[in-house]
Amino acid sequence: MPATARKSPFAPFRHHDFRLLWSATLISNFGGLVQAVGAAWMMTQLTDSATLIALVQASNTLPIMLFALLSGALADIFDRRTLLLGAQVFMALVSVLLAVLTWQGWMTPLILLSLTFLIGVGQAIYNPPWQASMQDLVPRDDLPAAVSLNSVGFNLMRSVGPAVGGIITAAFGAAAAFAVNAASYIPLLGALLRWHPVSPPRTTTPEPFVAAVGAGLRYVALSPNLMRVLMRGALFGFSAIVVMALLPLVAKQNPSGGSLLFGLLLGCFGLGAIAGALINPLVRERLDNENVVRVAFAAFAASALLLALTESTWLHALAMLPAGASWVLALSLFNVTVQLSTPRWVVARALALYQTAVFGGMAVGAWIWGSVANIYDVNTALIAAAVPLLLGAVLGHWLRIPEFGTLDLDPVNRFREPELALDLRGRSGPIMVMIDYEIDQPDVPEFLRLMALRRNVRRRDGARNWALLRDLEHPERWTESYHIATWDEYVRHNLRRTKADFQTYEDLHKLHRGAEPPVVHRMIERHTVSLDDDVPLIGKIEVP
Repeated sequence: MPATARKSPFAPFRHHDFRLLWSATLISNFGGLVQAVGAAWMMTQLTDSATLIALVQASNTLPIMLFALLSGALADIFDRRTLLLGAQVFMALVSVLLAVLTWQGWMTPLILLSLTFLIGVGQAIYNPPWQASMQDLVPRDDLPAAVSLNSVGFNLMRSVGPAVGGIITAAFGAAAAFAVNAASYIPLLGALLRWHPVSPPRTTTPEPFVAAVGAGLRYVALSPNLMRVLMRGALFGFSAIVVMALLPLVAKQNPSGGSLLFGLLLGCFGLGAIAGALINPLVRERLDNENVVRVAFAAFAASALLLALTESTWLHALAMLPAGASWVLALSLFNVTVQLSTPRWVVARALALYQTAVFGGMAVGAWIWGSVANIYDVNTALIAAAVPLLLGAVLGHWLRIPEFGTLDLDPVNRFREPELALDLRGRSGPIMVMIDYEIDQPDVPEFLRLMALRRNVRRRDGARNWALLRDLEHPERWTESYHIATWDEYVRHNLRRTKADFQTYEDLHKLHRGAEPPVVHRMIERHTVSLDDDVPLIGKIEVP
């Protein structure tokens, strides 16, 4: 981008609500990182199993794979602030229980994994509405900077939180680390209570939950750009988690190792991540999105190899710096690409699926690399994980990450619900829609090209059984047809049309040669011919 167009990385701080929530999140992240060090180190005291130690990391990430999509659907249907508050209260209560059980000496590996899993469930519920709320906190132009600042905030705490967590755990025990985490939720709960986002007026009834989940899956599955991001993100999470999952063992096997060294190595990772977030605008100015991702994959592979092939504490600390920078560069770019490639009506579900892919990859990777370390050793696992990281850099040749911000995904807002002569309810259906066109023969190839684009948009936004018909007796007449489950779904289908989609709509209308615009037929289907199965006319409803 030209230098005059470069955005300040601190631009989102101009907005009060973002500053308030970012600051409170900073404290919450600090507590979470202190808790993570306490949990990881406590497991090394409860068991020598590398698999169980690695599963502490998996227990935090697996819930996101399992529950993020459900949370994303809820976040696109209901009030996001309420979901955020509920998730924070739940995690605070679990953290208190974790501290009490540890303080009483009742902790076991199974209980520790179960409670860290429940904290992960709370995080899975919290993440999609929080990420989707970024566009409620800052303008679209400031969104990349806001996502990067979230990474800066988390990794600023990662640079000090693990070290402090190591000190707290070494001096006072894991119970104190868990108590610090429980207290850290209080400022964020207060900030969420003070935040009152302005929600756009709802023009349709809330989407049914199961249908909302299906709509999110369908939208992402029919969006090639999003699918590429999800696949590359899952591979990055699967491979890169090896460092975070096995770092307690790297520290433990060091002659001068201990919880303090573990915390210091995590702190170096955090410093690298902060540097990565701060240089992100400069990197993006010089490299396109795909090359940023390739560099991140390759640099993380180099860090894993350096950890495996050296025994020097200083070299281990040095290796954590590019690992942290690569982590932020890759994951923040994936996150922003998803947000800017998705319209608002489905953004939380798209982000949830992205998080499901990445954190699912992390959960599987933590288990696999822990098992490899258990069977062989830690260094073998680190070397083995470098292979898919290098493969991820090469895969960009086929699964290239798109540039973001090239499409206008704001709603076009041109749909007006037609006045009906039948007394339909919102759940009435199925609805069949047919649109008639008249196309000159020389324009048929272009018409078919545009219809291929139209078919993908229709299906992505909820249409079923899409078909294109041509009149055998009047070949200039074409009819586009599709089905929608209910009238409410038909209204939602049309409200989902974006400005980027509208260009295809306009191009099709330019090809139409009729004296009037294309005729739209909206019909309710009946698969029986029962005389009692009828919809009354409006104004002629018989009262029993």
